[in-house]
Amino acid sequence: MHGRLLAPVAVVALAALAPAGCSSSLSSTSSSGSPATSSGAAKPASPASAQPTSGNQLQDAYQKVIADVLPSVVQITTADSLGSGIVYDDKGDIVTNAHVVGTATTFAVTLANSTKSLDASLVGSYPDSDLAVIRLSSPPSGLKPATFGDSGKVQLGQITLAMGSPLGLSSSVTQGIVSATGRTVPEPRTVGSPGAIIGNMVQTSAAINPGNSGGALVNLDSQVIGINTLAATEPQAGGAAAPGIGFAIPASTITNIADQLIKQGKVTNSGRAALGITARTSFNQQFQPAGAVIVAVTPGGPAASAGLQVGDVITKIGDTPVDSLNALTTTLASLTPGSKVTVTYIRDGNARTADVTLGTLETTS
Repeated sequence: MHGRLLAPVAVVALAALAPAGCSSSLSSTSSSGSPATSSGAAKPASPASAQPTSGNQLQDAYQKVIADVLPSVVQITTADSLGSGIVYDDKGDIVTNAHVVGTATTFAVTLANSTKSLDASLVGSYPDSDLAVIRLSSPPSGLKPATFGDSGKVQLGQITLAMGSPLGLSSSVTQGIVSATGRTVPEPRTVGSPGAIIGNMVQTSAAINPGNSGGALVNLDSQVIGINTLAATEPQAGGAAAPGIGFAIPASTITNIADQLIKQGKVTNSGRAALGITARTSFNQQFQPAGAVIVAVTPGGPAASAGLQVGDVITKIGDTPVDSLNALTTTLASLTPGSKVTVTYIRDGNARTADVTLGTLETTS
């Protein structure tokens, strides 16, 4: 399923955290208690209270998933950020967000239920899909890789658990559902992200907070269905978090990019659709964005094969209007290589169309 997130009143914030904000914003609390007592003997439990309920079964399911997956979720610390990661294999490879690693090449990794940090180094980063892989220098025995699910089987309403280190609270778990699939979401530009536009994301109501980036979004079959990446914010509320709106990069994208980074140290097949052009935003006589004008065409590429030329102004992809380069990029991010689309464009003042079979976005990593 493919779709677009059109949110003129909402933006998204990367869920990474600067370590300096952790210790100052958190305080630890403790409590103690003792069993309630009474002057009479304790009453035996009634038969009804001993019977399992649907609530008990769901709780048991949650606890099983947490026991299965949480050991595979780690905390990653750099000189200027803190995030999460997922153990990818038993060789010590850990997949996370590119904006978590930023420009760092060495990292401190803390495994679940551990206070000892382990050294790790960068394997490769692909900011265009906001994914990266780091590797433990000395992987401990018993390292538990996560199991990744089938992105095509993710459905609305499925229960999800988000695992990671929100606000530096390692091994934290929140719960929600799959709220939508196929979202195309723009990221804000940061040191670790070029302002990538990521397609086919999973939207979830499970809370995703700073520090959750790179952590696991998991189904009740103990499978990772996405990497926690973004949380929505409300500009009209001063950038406050929009409750219950978070986004995760799907498992299929994770495994595709991670496998290439591990095997080759770079990405050669992005899995992202492309027209095979270079373009910029076109403006009308009122200086308003009015399309994406082609400034270069890749010889033999999809656009060239369909007859598109330098100077053509793209105004629509399929039924989706294109009024800027950003709109064109967002639309293409929601599509897949090999898809056939009708491109509407303006040439010499006349509207025309061309049927284009989309290619694959070239990589520079």
